[in-house]
Amino acid sequence: MRRMSEEPRTSRIQRQVVQLILDRRLTAGAPLPTEADLMEALGVSRNSVREALKALQALDIVEIRHGYGTYVGRASLTPLVDGLTFRALARHDDDTGALAEILQVREVLEEGLIRRVAATLTEAELDKLEGVVTRMESAGATARSFPDLDREFHESLYASLGNALVPQLLAAFWTVFRRVSGARGWTDDPAPEITVRRHRDIVTALRARDVEGAQRAMAVHFRGIEARAGQESRGVG
Repeated sequence: MRRMSEEPRTSRIQRQVVQLILDRRLTAGAPLPTEADLMEALGVSRNSVREALKALQALDIVEIRHGYGTYVGRASLTPLVDGLTFRALARHDDDTGALAEILQVREVLEEGLIRRVAATLTEAELDKLEGVVTRMESAGATARSFPDLDREFHESLYASLGNALVPQLLAAFWTVFRRVSGARGWTDDPAPEITVRRHRDIVTALRARDVEGAQRAMAVHFRGIEARAGQESRGVG
């Protein structure tokens, strides 16, 4: 009964600490007031402050450096990645469905984003994407997998948007997919030439300023990933 009464209080103190950070316009890496100062400012006990700070540290909102103090965290998407990974792995009865949900969200995100960049990508940016595809092809020719190049392609594709959240979200969903597939022992696509062709199709459509074609090529790419994940979960190919 006591724990139930303390949970809302801890949540309230967390919100107050967050509000303090916002009110004082503290940025990542800036030191927070000491525990004693927080106790006085919030009118709570040392233990309550510590519990709230621990909870905020789990969210990457604050960073506790033992022996040095507490600082504003980076507010990264690490908690989201950890939560989505656990959510997918916890669905023991439906591996395919759990992974499909992650892929579908990423697919919707990228199909929408590619419409934004299709008409604005410069020739230099398209050349860079083509260069990544060429490196994929070279890696595939020597039977080497190229997940890092695949990730580089998708992050480079939307760099011109100038939206810092986009690469973070893409990286988050990418990391979840790799963690889940790794935990399940699923292998990479056995036909790298197919992956290369799908990425080249995306670049070809973009060079032609074919927005609908680029969106279709992206959809085909994701359908292939979903199909492969489904095969792996059933122990096929």
